[in-house]
Amino acid sequence: MPHDPRWAEAYEAAAAGIVRALGSTALRVEHVGSTAVPDLVAKPVIDVLVVVERYDPETPYRDGLASLGYVLDHRDGAHVLFRGRHDGQRVQVHVVEEGADEAWMMVAFRDYLRAHPDEARRYGELKQVLAARHWDTAAYAAAKSDYVSEIVRRAS
Repeated sequence: MPHDPRWAEAYEAAAAGIVRALGSTALRVEHVGSTAVPDLVAKPVIDVLVVVERYDPETPYRDGLASLGYVLDHRDGAHVLFRGRHDGQRVQVHVVEEGADEAWMMVAFRDYLRAHPDEARRYGELKQVLAARHWDTAAYAAAKSDYVSEIVRRAS
């Protein structure tokens, strides 16, 4: 869907709750993903990056996120994904260990698109084409992975 300026406010509200629940366990909390890039089409899901000292064991952050209604979805290497809602808004919380490539890549991708609006527009067009072809989110993500890798390479 077209970019909604209320996504920034939704992120701020969700992030404030996460920071309160996690305290010093959350070393850094950032708005990432397509909703974090002005004028970029996106799924109406707020992606929140939470950087922690260590992602294992999960207890220091899992319990705090669970208290907010976030549910563990899956774990992929150094990346742990929780899903939930904040004030009715769908939210994905990406917990990543400090120093892990995943955290740097999410931020670098976001920052590159913010700094290069023409590239963000091209990415939005690609997303719309792929979304029309791929109803499965895993296939959609795989189909855009080469493009994302290229942008991350440029950002480095």
